[in-house]
Amino acid sequence: MHEVFPLTPALHRFLRLHWRDESDVSDLVQETLVRVYEAAREERPRLPKPFIFMVARNLMIDKIRQKRVVPIDRMLDFEWSNIVDETPSPEQHTAAREELRLLQIALGELPQPCRDVVMLRKIEGISQRDVAQRLGLTEDNVEHLIAKGMRLLKKTVYGSRRPLVGAARRYLALETSKSR
Repeated sequence: MHEVFPLTPALHRFLRLHWRDESDVSDLVQETLVRVYEAAREERPRLPKPFIFMVARNLMIDKIRQKRVVPIDRMLDFEWSNIVDETPSPEQHTAAREELRLLQIALGELPQPCRDVVMLRKIEGISQRDVAQRLGLTEDNVEHLIAKGMRLLKKTVYGSRRPLVGAARRYLALETSKSR
């Protein structure tokens, strides 16, 4: 340790230069010396000066990490609902794209008057009265065509999904039985 103590003033300068809170410097020096002493009990460092400054640097890194950790008692009052990630998972994204693809196919298969009415009313958001005026229909006809078009879309899209849903259920059942 006789090689270490003469380096203490240089260690103080080093820590004051690299650590923002002056009140922590004495504690950091002391902790550095303790760690150096404990390490030297196992094996004496060949080059004490670089070793001491490396220990001080690692100690500062540890202190910075500790300061970044939020104590659990502060987290008890935290509103957890604010940090829930509501972005769709890759599986949800893929399923939504598949549903969109099926919907586009189903829209293309609708009879022309139904397709026009559904596109204008449900996709473009045009009022029923305006759709009727644009297409030269009565509002009752527009309402009827929307209902018919929506039934056909539902049948086509959800009817197409049944094989996918069945396959997914079989896969999940298989995975569940494997994990037991």
